[in-house]
Amino acid sequence: MISKIIKKRQSIYPSQYNNTPILKETVQKIVEVANYAPTHRKTQPWRFKVMHSTESRINLGTFLSEKYKKTTSTFSDFKYKRIQEKTTKSGCIIVICMQRDEQESIPEWEEIAATAMAVQNMWLVCSEMGVGCYWSSPSQIKFMNEFFKLNTGEKCLGLLYMGNYDESPEAWQRTPIKKKTQWF
Repeated sequence: MISKIIKKRQSIYPSQYNNTPILKETVQKIVEVANYAPTHRKTQPWRFKVMHSTESRINLGTFLSEKYKKTTSTFSDFKYKRIQEKTTKSGCIIVICMQRDEQESIPEWEEIAATAMAVQNMWLVCSEMGVGCYWSSPSQIKFMNEFFKLNTGEKCLGLLYMGNYDESPEAWQRTPIKKKTQWF
């Protein structure tokens, strides 16, 4: 039942991944469901760059950590190494991008929301398949056009780190919905 999968979905971080590779076929299934997200005016703004090979993930980690080193005013060697570790411990990283509608026929926030819904679809399938993931938005994503050739109007919104894991973390307690809902 979908509500069970939704309630099970949670962030599983690279430090929890067990270094078991994620099959390319598994990643393809995960990415495929993104295409079924709702999209206003059928703009389908989601774009993904899949970093599946070890080499591509190492290259991404090197780029992100070096960009962090060059652009931060408060450098931390711990954070520098952690950026690299996240990419090498992950079995796959999906770079989440949004392609702005050329005519700008709808507000940008709707394009971002549609892309987020596509990511939610992937996250739910990851939960169903037992693949851990989490969406990270480090400040270095604003420089992704230096790593990839982004199209005009394309913007990086974050990184979906993915990996196999052994133990499910304890679910965190949410504030009851009745405290967030008003009925009229």
